Amino acid sequence: MADHENRIREEICVTGASLYQRGYTVGSAGNISARLDDGWLITPTDVCLGRLDPAEIAKVDHAGNHVSGARPSKTLALHRRIYENNAEARGVVHTHSTHLVALTLAGVWRESDVLPPITPYYVMKVGHVPLIRYRKPGDPAVAEEVAALASKVRGVLLERLGPVVWERSVSQASYALEELEETARLWLMSTPRPEPLEEAAIEDLRATFNARW
Repeated sequence: MADHENRIREEICVTGASLYQRGYTVGSAGNISARLDDGWLITPTDVCLGRLDPAEIAKVDHAGNHVSGARPSKTLALHRRIYENNAEARGVVHTHSTHLVALTLAGVWRESDVLPPITPYYVMKVGHVPLIRYRKPGDPAVAEEVAALASKVRGVLLERLGPVVWERSVSQASYALEELEETARLWLMSTPRPEPLEEAAIEDLRATFNARW
């Protein structure tokens, strides 16, 4: 196995353990994938992200055929469609993060923006996150909905299931997901709800940091 692939397998395991230890995912919920030159790596179905084995991470080829490792996550089609529609994406992370799932139960800010731009780092590191209405886990219709958005945003929020975030690496995807979850926590714990940043402030973030908002 190539050194590059080994490093990515380790990165998936380290990221999964970090997310699990800090309560971003529980039990066997959630999945992580990474793009390779000859296919993809994805966490196995129904495994705990806190106890991943690098050798057991599933590998699939570009056609979606299982090459090695344990059986791939049932969300494989969703991950594949993201990669196929966003050439820059090298890592995808999906969790059932508590505050983001709670946000879908309580009611998101808008369907096109589940949270308002209340902090500069949310604007800079995450950007627009649309809501995807509930369908059962692994439903191919969800993969198609997300595929249509994959080149326009960094992530989506699946109603009752949690966030799916993609970036230039597995680590970067996890960082964006953590910022998204923290913003949901701030929003839900604030009474009254905070006002969004003013447009002038957002424009300053666009000009200074190339924020995608």
